[in-house]
Amino acid sequence: MQKSLLILTGHSKGLGRAILDTYLKKDEFEIVGISRTILGLEDSKLSEISIDFGDLDVLENKLSDLFPAGDFKEVILINNAGWIGEIKAVGSLQVRMMRENVNINLLAPMYLTNAFVAAYKDLDAKKIICNISSGAASKPMEGWSKYCSTKAAIAMFTKVAAKENTNSQFRFFSVAPGIVDTEMQHEIRLADGLDFPEIERFKTYKENGDLSTPESVAAKISYLLQNENEFKEVIQDVRDFDLP
Repeated sequence: MQKSLLILTGHSKGLGRAILDTYLKKDEFEIVGISRTILGLEDSKLSEISIDFGDLDVLENKLSDLFPAGDFKEVILINNAGWIGEIKAVGSLQVRMMRENVNINLLAPMYLTNAFVAAYKDLDAKKIICNISSGAASKPMEGWSKYCSTKAAIAMFTKVAAKENTNSQFRFFSVAPGIVDTEMQHEIRLADGLDFPEIERFKTYKENGDLSTPESVAAKISYLLQNENEFKEVIQDVRDFDLP
């Protein structure tokens, strides 16, 4: 059976772990999981690589190792790794954390998208890049200047890449996953209300059970990528469609 390949960042927890579990159930997929933390799962379909995207020199040096060669029928890159970072107003931000946030949320997925296209441009296969963005890409939130900015930037980067590849086999998606019950939401609820005036609204999401489960969002992302011809636009929000 001809194999498929998934390269997934941030696979060790949260939404990334749910996406990993979804694809581990698909026998045809080989998976490369890239995170700072290694899970150590005993599954022959999974290869894990430890990289801290906060250090782009390490990522650059390992780029050639992240894209296996093979006669794959499809290759998918999901840039899921992301970080909310410190929640502070402009003027109170730490330079080091600003740099790390941009590295993780923007430059790392740009590096990987660029290398993925270069590695598989001559492969006759279905080829999809899915960059996980956020509703915050188009909605300014006090205290989230770095997160909103980097997510807006990766959405635009994805749109440009799609425009450049309209006549190729590559498909590009920038996907907003909605408000998902992950560790990031926990970090948001711990913010200081003076730095994040909307904190009570986010606490209410949790109290009222309004957060999506990582598993439900992972299932929608899997459906989108499996049925990409149903989705014409680059910018997608999982809240805009239901599973059949």
